[in-house]
Amino acid sequence: MKISKMKKILMALSIGVILPMTNLSAAGNEPASLDADTVTYDMSTGEATADGNVLLTRGTAKATGAKATYNTKTMAATLEGDVIAIREDLRVTCAKMVSDGTGHMQAIGNVYGVKQDKTFRGELVDYYPNQNKYVLIPNGGTMTSADGTFTADKIEGWLDDEHYVGTGNAHVVSPPRNMEAGGDRMDYRGKDQGVVVVTGNAWAIQDNNTMKSNRLTMYLAQDGKAKVQ
Repeated sequence: MKISKMKKILMALSIGVILPMTNLSAAGNEPASLDADTVTYDMSTGEATADGNVLLTRGTAKATGAKATYNTKTMAATLEGDVIAIREDLRVTCAKMVSDGTGHMQAIGNVYGVKQDKTFRGELVDYYPNQNKYVLIPNGGTMTSADGTFTADKIEGWLDDEHYVGTGNAHVVSPPRNMEAGGDRMDYRGKDQGVVVVTGNAWAIQDNNTMKSNRLTMYLAQDGKAKVQ
């Protein structure tokens, strides 16, 4: 079945790409639609293919791209070609997006995400919205917030908690605190008082004061001063 310039409510077709941005159980009754230049759907296999100016929406979430596939039986989905996905206060752009339909989204190729004052970048980013907005950047990337810029060979971040863990060449620069630190591994928690734990070739600089150790713990006071252990 092929339909040109189709815009029709298809609850199943948008689940794979849109629902990773939200809670699966809460979104069950949200209206959904698929709009594309051409749509092909095989009822026997459950496989749908959309080409040209694809727009997937579900509730307040939407995603656009050049082409998309979705399987109504497995819930596996892909969206390719200048992808833009938006859900609430999160916006992600990338070359390709893949979802298994179970609350996991993988963005591939020049990934850039924005959530309020927080951003993340990488060539490959896994996102789990139902796990405190957990982000995994396995092959090197950058995360930023109002407090500074965090880079590492591998980054894990919980956006709601402002908690970031970097492994391999971990590095943070915080202009508001006039602080820079690095090491083999870094555990950064920005909420409340804030604390940074750096292990392995650890170092930190603040106000022209340099500290080095195998393990550095820095408590980040609200006045910008760092208490070090």
